[in-house]
Amino acid sequence: MLKRFPIDEIKAGMYVTQVTEQSGFLKVKTSGLIKDPGIIPRLKARGIKEVEVDLSRSLLGFEKEEEPVAAPKAQEDPPPKKSEAGALKEAQNLYSQAKTVQSRIFKRLRQGAQVKVTELMSLSHDMMESLFDNPNALSCLTLIKDKNDYLLEHSLNSSILMGLFARHLGFDRELIDELGQGGMMMDVGMATLQNNLLDKPSSLTNEEQNLMRTHVDFGVKLLKSSKIESEVVLDVVANHHERLDGSGYPKGKSGDELSVYARMAAIVDTYDAMTSDRPWRKALTPTQSLKSLLSSSQGKLDQQLVQQFVRCMGVHPVGSLVKLKSGKIGIVTRMNKEDPLCPIVRTFYSARSQHYTELKIVDLSKAQDKIESGVRPDEFKMNLPKFFKDVFLGQLD
Repeated sequence: MLKRFPIDEIKAGMYVTQVTEQSGFLKVKTSGLIKDPGIIPRLKARGIKEVEVDLSRSLLGFEKEEEPVAAPKAQEDPPPKKSEAGALKEAQNLYSQAKTVQSRIFKRLRQGAQVKVTELMSLSHDMMESLFDNPNALSCLTLIKDKNDYLLEHSLNSSILMGLFARHLGFDRELIDELGQGGMMMDVGMATLQNNLLDKPSSLTNEEQNLMRTHVDFGVKLLKSSKIESEVVLDVVANHHERLDGSGYPKGKSGDELSVYARMAAIVDTYDAMTSDRPWRKALTPTQSLKSLLSSSQGKLDQQLVQQFVRCMGVHPVGSLVKLKSGKIGIVTRMNKEDPLCPIVRTFYSARSQHYTELKIVDLSKAQDKIESGVRPDEFKMNLPKFFKDVFLGQLD
C-alpha cells in the first residue's frame, strides 16, 4: 500500500519509495527505511517537500499481520582495515594508472582521433570506490603535484575533490559516482588546445580567451558522441566555468540558472587551480587557497557551499605541506575533527638543516609541536612527487 506524506509527517520507521515533490536540484537516495529521525530535517533542508511511503514495508504498525522474524544470520568478520601505509600505496597505484590512461586519451584527442570516454568514466568509478574505502589516501594525492602534468592531474584531482565534497554533503553513492565522473571530464576539451596557449606565461588576448573557452563545448560534444546521457555529468562539464554573477562562460548563466552540481564544480575547479603552479603564477598553499575562496569569490561562487567545502577539506587539508614550530616539514596525512588545528603529520625534512630526515608520525593533538604555516615544495627546492613516490611511500610502515 503506497501513500504520499508531506515531509513534516514523516517519521522514523517509514519505508520511503521515492520523492514526489521537491525544490532545488539536489538528488538524494530515496528508497529505504528511515531508521534515524535525524535524517528528516536534513531531507527538509535539501528541499524535499513530499515523499511516497510503502505502508506495508514500514515499521509503524501499518501492517495487518506481522511477518515472522527470520533467525539472525551469523555475521561475517569485516575485512581487515587497510593500514594508512597500505591505503596510500594502493591509492598511488590507482592514481598512476588513471594518469597513464588519461595521458593516452588526451594524446589521441590532440591527434584528432575519435575517442570514447567510457574508460575515463570507469576510472572515475574506481577512484570513488577507493575514496569510500579510505578518503585520506586519495585526498593526499591531490596535493602531490607535478607542475609538468597540470592538465592530467587537474582532471583526476577534480574527480577526487568532487567525490569528497559530495560525500561530505551526504549525497548517495550513485550521485557521488556521477559527480566524480563530471569532475574527471570537466576539462577534457583542453586536450584539443595547443600547448603554447595552455602554457602562455602572460595574459591571454581576447582572441586567445575565446579559443580557450571552446574547451567547454568540445567536452559536452565529446560526452554526447560517447553516448554519455547522465544529466549530472553533462551539467558539470557544461557549467563549471559559469559564475553566480553572470561573469562566467560559455553562456554567462547566473543565479538560479546554475544547479548545485555546477556550483560545486566551480569551487572544486577553482581550488585545484589555486593550489597548482601555473606558468603565470606560483601555487598558493591549500590553506591560503581556502581563505581566498572565502574572501575573494564573493558574488561569483556560492558562499554557503564554499563554507561547506572548507569544512570538508579542513583547516590544513590532507596532503598539505606544513612547517612546524620545531622547524620540521611534514605532510598532513589525517585530519583531526575534534581539533582541526592539530592533524596527524608525517615529518620528513628539517627546514633548519635543509636536509631530509627519518620519517616520523606526529600527532599534533598530543605533541608540544604546532603548525607554524603551510609551505610550498619549491620553497625548499623539493621535487615532492618524486620524493613521495621513491622515498616517502617506501618508508611508510
